[in-house]
Amino acid sequence: MNKKGLGTGLGALFGEAAIEPTPSDFEYLPLQRIEPRQEQPRTLFEQEKIDELTESIREHGVLSPLMVRNIGNGYYQIIAGERRFRACGLLGYEEIPALVQEMDDGRAAAVSLVENLQRKELNFLEEARAYNILTDVFGMTQEELARKLGRSQSTIANKLRLLKLPEEIQNMMITDQLTERHARALLRVNCTLIQAEIINQIYEKELTVKETEDLVGKLSQNNIPQESGHTPLGQNVSMIIRDARIFLNTIKETVRRARQTGVDINIKENEYEDEYELVIKIAKNKKTAQKMA
Repeated sequence: MNKKGLGTGLGALFGEAAIEPTPSDFEYLPLQRIEPRQEQPRTLFEQEKIDELTESIREHGVLSPLMVRNIGNGYYQIIAGERRFRACGLLGYEEIPALVQEMDDGRAAAVSLVENLQRKELNFLEEARAYNILTDVFGMTQEELARKLGRSQSTIANKLRLLKLPEEIQNMMITDQLTERHARALLRVNCTLIQAEIINQIYEKELTVKETEDLVGKLSQNNIPQESGHTPLGQNVSMIIRDARIFLNTIKETVRRARQTGVDINIKENEYEDEYELVIKIAKNKKTAQKMA
């Protein structure tokens, strides 16, 4: 039975003695009394990998027990091993081997993060969020985290930079179709709408990283700065966008930003067979604004 990784991750990370369980430490727990952690770092479970693990367990059994903690009333919460738990459920198992540990919420979260990082089971966004928790919640520096996880400091920093992307953009990313390098290219674009259009083009046209970087390069001088309260509204932007949808969305975003700064502005869009027509009206004074309204 493979016992490595059950408790050594947190010990190595925080300088504590590693947990080296013996077979006598394991016990079989009813699956119906085990619950996954809702805030666990892995948010995407690929069905194909679950199916592969299910077949492996069917043939060889559970080679590595779950790590769980007692949450009272005879119930347990998974700290590490949710895929094994899911696979055993698919097989109809009533029990599963588990190592029960006493941990508070913070310690359980840290172990779950480290276990997933060491097993490399997280996609690049999940990994970035895990690093963020370990640095923000547990106060680790990037250098310390890199050293103890055996990664370079630049790797940690590059992952964390991805979290600067707006949440809605992160949610659009299908990580088995879009790579980390695709995501890093989007950091050069300040407009959320343009970022979203680029992602759509990546999916529709199956753009490579190089093609994505070229597209971003063409659009980089058309960035609309994020709201800062002191960005000049009349900024001179040279529009060279060829894609009509991106162009239209860029104008709409500009109008939206203008409204937020107090400008009385309206936009009307008409679509014809061969062209779009945009009519933008800007009030000269409050009286005009009331008429426009």
